Amino acid sequence: MNPLWLPLSTGFRLGVELRHAAYKRGWFKTRRLSRPVISVGNLTAGGTGKTPLVALVAKTLLRHGWRPSILTRGYGRSSHADLLVVPPAPARRAEAREVGDEPALLAGALPEVPLIICADRFRGGSVAEKRFAVDVHILDDGFQHLALARDVDLVVLDATQPLSDRRLFPAGRQREPLSALKRAQMVVITRVASGDPKPLEETISRIQPAAKSFRSSTELLTLVDVASGKALPGEEIRGQRVAAFCGIGNPRAFFADVQRWGFNLVAEDAFSDHHVYTGQELHRLVASARKNGAAALLTTEKDAVKFPRDWRPGLPIVACVIAAQILAAEEFEKTLLAFLARPEMAE
Repeated sequence: MNPLWLPLSTGFRLGVELRHAAYKRGWFKTRRLSRPVISVGNLTAGGTGKTPLVALVAKTLLRHGWRPSILTRGYGRSSHADLLVVPPAPARRAEAREVGDEPALLAGALPEVPLIICADRFRGGSVAEKRFAVDVHILDDGFQHLALARDVDLVVLDATQPLSDRRLFPAGRQREPLSALKRAQMVVITRVASGDPKPLEETISRIQPAAKSFRSSTELLTLVDVASGKALPGEEIRGQRVAAFCGIGNPRAFFADVQRWGFNLVAEDAFSDHHVYTGQELHRLVASARKNGAAALLTTEKDAVKFPRDWRPGLPIVACVIAAQILAAEEFEKTLLAFLARPEMAE
């Protein structure tokens, strides 16, 4: 946090409050889709572990017979198209540079779920309902997208990142003051294995005691060789020295997870969130890893989808395939599905 930006943060907060007032009084329009909307968002500019939660919500809905779509803006994409549709397909792949890294990741993890990439989420949802007969929408990064009505606001908070109204843009990474939590019906606190969730739980209880709060950890599912796409035995790699790199909102959390998962981490490199890699950068990372005696490089799935297609490493680069694990999974599912079972949802 840069204290020199605090005066501008005060102005930013005023702008946020005026925007909310405009929606509340009807000066700005909020539109409602025909099917219910579950928003998964946060108070900060990325780095909370939101994307694994989007995947978890989608898989939960699929398991209970729902047909969800994912509505997303596709931040960082190169395509200038107003609307991109990624239809369901077996073994589906989407180009990260075209659709954005997070949609590309979700496309691979959820091949049966249509993804609609459009800044106008109402328009995207309308397309999903007409083309794919979906019966529920997941609004990715939607907490601040007040132009679309939602039935559930699920807010993701990171136990390793404290919240404070002194951390609003541009002094910090916070998009809204803490009072915005009053809009939340559900809160998931991520990375509880690396941070203490109690301060955030106390904040939630003080501001929005009606919200259901859950704890979540980031678990390693498997390791995948980026060049071949083949799964690798984790036991072999854990016995070797490794370097790690990533371009995500909270790189320190990834490096902490790598160590928590039992890897012998000898070097770290962090890039800006949504960074798109060049072959030259990857060669530099390989050279640095070798200098540090590393036998492999570890990175995130989100980073791996942004490598140049024709690039081949001179050292194994391994993507960590992760999943969000809710500590009270049964209660989480029950709470989420209860919102969709309300009488007005049966219309």
